[in-house]
Amino acid sequence: MSTILVIEQVINGLQFGVMLFLMAAGLTLIFGVMGLINLAHGSLYMIGAFAAAWVAGLTGSFLLALVAAMAAAALAGALVEMVVIRRLYAADHLDQVLATFALILIFSEGTRWVFGSFPLYLDIPEALSGTVTLPGGIAYPLYRLVLIGIGLTVGLALWALIERTRIGMQIRAGRDDREMIAALGVDISRLYTGIFALGALLAGLAGALVGAIQSVQVGMGEPVLILAFVVIVIGGIGSIKGAFIGALLVGLTDTLGGIFLPEIFKLFTDASTATQAGSALASMAIYILMSLVLIWRPTGLFGRAA
Repeated sequence: MSTILVIEQVINGLQFGVMLFLMAAGLTLIFGVMGLINLAHGSLYMIGAFAAAWVAGLTGSFLLALVAAMAAAALAGALVEMVVIRRLYAADHLDQVLATFALILIFSEGTRWVFGSFPLYLDIPEALSGTVTLPGGIAYPLYRLVLIGIGLTVGLALWALIERTRIGMQIRAGRDDREMIAALGVDISRLYTGIFALGALLAGLAGALVGAIQSVQVGMGEPVLILAFVVIVIGGIGSIKGAFIGALLVGLTDTLGGIFLPEIFKLFTDASTATQAGSALASMAIYILMSLVLIWRPTGLFGRAA
């Protein structure tokens, strides 16, 4: 196995990780602050991807497509919070799971009704479609490097929002003692709607960015949602830093596991069996990682005990 291949896969893992972070950051905010299990978060990712593909097809502008994706996902998130989610805060977690699962079905069938059952495609903008030569002569797609840069920028901006602004102070206070900040005059309903819309916006942005390197189709958000839950469990519920570290760990583990584990098995068995066994173990690697983290720290890497 060449060094260039290893470096390329490490970068692929980082790119996958920062995209997972965009998905997981909104989910951990919603889960950590509101205490809500939102299974419909993947549907907001899908809405962003479809909105981006539709607007790009109409205008030919990738920038407008990103704006449309964030706006559509944020609007859908705000409407869902006000119409459905607001009635679930005091409900049992099972009721939250059932209600948000119903939202998955509604969004999936609604998207199929509007856009049809066939996948849509979002082209990478021409300015970002080339490759960049990295140190060591590695030719790597420019768009994937841009994705890493966008993810890091969003992560820094989100950290600044949570840790350095008045709104962030209210979000952190709402996570710790929502009754107290309500007594101090903070409009909890408006705060929760804003948090939910922000989480939806991040999911929509992730869907649009990933939609340019894979097909946009109904149900595309559910597999990513599962990985996002793994990320926030590893990182710690409610922690943006934990979501970022957890996303990088999951991205690298998933990507590098698929490369190295079959090679390791080849030392003990034939190539065909090694590929099959290595691929099977690679698909379980992130869940093994999650189990090990929970054994070591049951609250996650940066989570806090209730």
